[in-house]
Amino acid sequence: MERPIKVLVTKIGLDGHDRGARVVASSFRNAGMEVIYTSPWQKIEDVVNITLQEDVDIVAISSLAYDHLIVPKLIEALQSEGLGDKKVLVGGIIPREDEEMLLNAGVEKIFHPGDTLDSIVEYVENLMGKTSIK
Repeated sequence: MERPIKVLVTKIGLDGHDRGARVVASSFRNAGMEVIYTSPWQKIEDVVNITLQEDVDIVAISSLAYDHLIVPKLIEALQSEGLGDKKVLVGGIIPREDEEMLLNAGVEKIFHPGDTLDSIVEYVENLMGKTSIK
């Protein structure tokens, strides 16, 4: 039996607004994915450790207060620990002028307010080449 898609939903930095992250995590779970959800205010090294320990497929970062600017450091830390194959997604209030920097750093996809939960789930399923159990 194939294991479900495993997603870490987290917030790094000082942003504590986690309602959107909780809603997205719930949508992933409802689609049959295995979700590891952390509280806000995670340090980069904590996210790397959780990614390693839980063997997640995707690291989904929620940002509402410019904490997306430290995502490139997270990606570097993942790569230095041999986790460069993990897909990193970012969602939230991301200024358009910051998108190129994030994509060049290795972010797979950026989601904005207005993206539907169904489209986010569908993107993850397509990215992983799977359809979750519904």
